[in-house]
Amino acid sequence: MGIIALIIFVSALIIWGVKLRRNLGEGALVGFLAIVPLGGIEAPSLFLEGLTFASTFSVLYAAIAFVFMAYVIDKLGIVDRLLAILNSLVGKLPGAPALMDLFGSTALGTLSGGDSGNTAATGSITGPWMLRSKWEKDKAAMTMVGNGGLASVFPPTTSMFIVLGFAPVAAAITTGEYFLALFVAGVYQLLHRLILIGFFVKKQNIKAFPSESLFPLSVSFKNGWTSLLLYVGAIIPLVITIGPLADWLSGIPTLGEEALDSIDIVMWIPTLMIILAFLIGRKALPKSPSEFSEFIRKSIPRFTTIGALIFFAVAASEVLTELGLSDNIAQFMDTVNAPAWLTVIILGIGVTIIAGPLTSTGTLTAVGLVSYEILVAAGFSPLISAVVVLTFASTSAQMPPASGSIYIASGIVGAKPENIFVRLILYYALPVILIGWLIAMGILPIPGQ
Repeated sequence: MGIIALIIFVSALIIWGVKLRRNLGEGALVGFLAIVPLGGIEAPSLFLEGLTFASTFSVLYAAIAFVFMAYVIDKLGIVDRLLAILNSLVGKLPGAPALMDLFGSTALGTLSGGDSGNTAATGSITGPWMLRSKWEKDKAAMTMVGNGGLASVFPPTTSMFIVLGFAPVAAAITTGEYFLALFVAGVYQLLHRLILIGFFVKKQNIKAFPSESLFPLSVSFKNGWTSLLLYVGAIIPLVITIGPLADWLSGIPTLGEEALDSIDIVMWIPTLMIILAFLIGRKALPKSPSEFSEFIRKSIPRFTTIGALIFFAVAASEVLTELGLSDNIAQFMDTVNAPAWLTVIILGIGVTIIAGPLTSTGTLTAVGLVSYEILVAAGFSPLISAVVVLTFASTSAQMPPASGSIYIASGIVGAKPENIFVRLILYYALPVILIGWLIAMGILPIPGQ
């Protein structure tokens, strides 16, 4: 019954989001309501269990908080200051605009979590800059799309919180260990992008910008160093709860492990970062109560869809668990009896294909749980399984034909989207599948394993 419920849930998401072109938050609600009746006489209790689990899960707050924070740092000008520092750091290197796009997408992606928004925010600056440095339009667009996809890779990100929202994942791994594992997995993807940029730069014979056209790092840092303090909000909870400092604090009799365990970093990271964002950008804040009210009101549309998506995805994951999805997957894998290495490849290709018409968050909502269950059933650890699933889903930005990043990047630099479809798959999607497979096989190490 669990597999049948999953098929219904995935179908509801795809039909609602792709065929009817409605938002995925509504689709998740429709999918949740569609699978609850499969519980028979237990349907009312399943309905309540799903809603209760979702409404008390800190992931929901974290995801919405990060979307709100992305709005705040954009409106208060913090993003511009971050990009200016990156400009000074890499501007003197050949291919500097692409490098800035890469590191800018990485830095901003951890704050926004959205592929399309990440591509637009960073690419609106770096795209024209690439054209001025003699990049071909197609290669510039591909680079922007590939880099924009890092929004779903480096933690903390919305995709991370969706995976943590699945009941089996939440029961098997901690937020801290998943955070560190995802960061290392993200570094592997960043290195892949660096290699591609080097390849494109050499192929096009791109030269560095003259030094006189760039602001010195001392100037951009002086003007925008406070923007870097935003990441202190993520560092403090992690340092307190993970590593040597955490071990030392847990040994203090008046604190102990129980006190540290009560610190929910999923709650504290976005909370501290929002507070810091308001402090850093305080000079640009609205001055009157009416202006501040309007500032808040305009942020609401940004997180209503993702909030509904995560809420009902988490509720559905609890219902799927109660309907026996884990047992069904284990039985299926026993029947197929495919070797572990082949299971990962098949799964990676399948998730990547599904990521084409959906976003990374939509893909994880649709098939993230079942993909995780398949990998665990195949003998992979919960941590590795959770990392690999997110890695595969991160291909959504590069997968035609429905990726918003492709059309945004192409529009910025004047490229034809259809010209880069195949090359995006070859240069980005397939290598990311390979990275996920190498992580699963233990060839690319992940902390905690």
